[in-house]
Amino acid sequence: MPRGGHNRAPAATKRRYFELIRQGARGSEASTQVGVSLSCGSLWFIDAGSVTFIDSPISSRYLSQDDRIEIADGLAAGESVKVIAARIGKSYQTVYREIGRNRKPNGRYQPWYAHGQAHVRRQRPKTPRVVADPALRAVVAGKLAEHWSPAQVSRWLRRRWPNRPSWQLCTETIYEAAYRGLISPISDDMLRTGRTYRHARGRGRTRDGALKQSTAMKSIHDRPTVVETRSQVGHWEGDLIIGGGQRSAIATLVERKARLTLLVPVRGGHSAQVVGDALIAAFAQLPAGLRRTLTWDQGNEMFHHARIEQATGLAIYFADPHSPWQRGTNENTNGLLRQYFPKGTDLNQVTDERLAEVADELNHRPRLVLGDRTQPNSCDDGSSHRFATTDRTARCIRWCSSMRSW
Repeated sequence: MPRGGHNRAPAATKRRYFELIRQGARGSEASTQVGVSLSCGSLWFIDAGSVTFIDSPISSRYLSQDDRIEIADGLAAGESVKVIAARIGKSYQTVYREIGRNRKPNGRYQPWYAHGQAHVRRQRPKTPRVVADPALRAVVAGKLAEHWSPAQVSRWLRRRWPNRPSWQLCTETIYEAAYRGLISPISDDMLRTGRTYRHARGRGRTRDGALKQSTAMKSIHDRPTVVETRSQVGHWEGDLIIGGGQRSAIATLVERKARLTLLVPVRGGHSAQVVGDALIAAFAQLPAGLRRTLTWDQGNEMFHHARIEQATGLAIYFADPHSPWQRGTNENTNGLLRQYFPKGTDLNQVTDERLAEVADELNHRPRLVLGDRTQPNSCDDGSSHRFATTDRTARCIRWCSSMRSW
């Protein structure tokens, strides 16, 4: 055979050779059946890093041997990764990761070698890293105890230890370890959602029976375009979280650009009069530049929206019925607050000081949309230098002044 002839055999011949090997055939038998010499088959075998497992069908979620052959052929033809990914029906990120993980030490992507490496990496059981490394487990447990989400912990680990790959855990790894009790004992305080196991997702709602306001109101579709761009401070989303027996409430306000959260106590029920008075008092503490618009849902508690507008200078807009995603920032915040105030809690018993503490803790969590920053005085290592003052107006002015330089 001419020099390098083993690399000129058709891909179908090589594929059949490795199929036979993985079915348990000897190298000489596989070589004879596909019509190549024993030395040629041996070179293929060595180049593939040996083949020590019997291939079996797996989920279509994973790359198959044929997918890896297509990747290798595409790379040899000079095709881009996106073109290859489109041809095999996978995302280009998947193909990029495959090439990076499973190429040979010399940088060449060899499909049979890659398939073998993927098989070895897939083998179980493996000792989870949080079990094998007590120090890592303690660090992750500490951040979860501070009510950080697994996603925030994952990103923080990568920033804090960029040159320590063994300490860089993906979000799913942290969730899985938490649900299995590998980080800390399973409890309602383990994750800020309060969940101790996975549950089905989905809204399960219909658009029937939408609540209609009996007064003139401005639709969210008439809201200025600048609100959508989040380029200007002073635009808020708001809602109520209701306490046990529908007898108590807290108003939640979130600034759309800075994601600043304010918790407003609503005492004496949550009628339109009471809620209107509470919102007027809260916004009266803010400068005019931070009182531009407020977006709310179509609840009865906002029947006095015209009075609130007149007293505060806000322009109040209403989301469509059964469309919580139109106030997504506020809905997300309300979900976080249920960790502190579970359903059934008598919110009348929550003091103003406690509300300020909870709002302060929420505002000091790193946010992905803010580049994992929290408040202007927060450090990237996860520690925080709190504001010296608890005055709401001073805190908002300082926050939003810093936002202008971002």
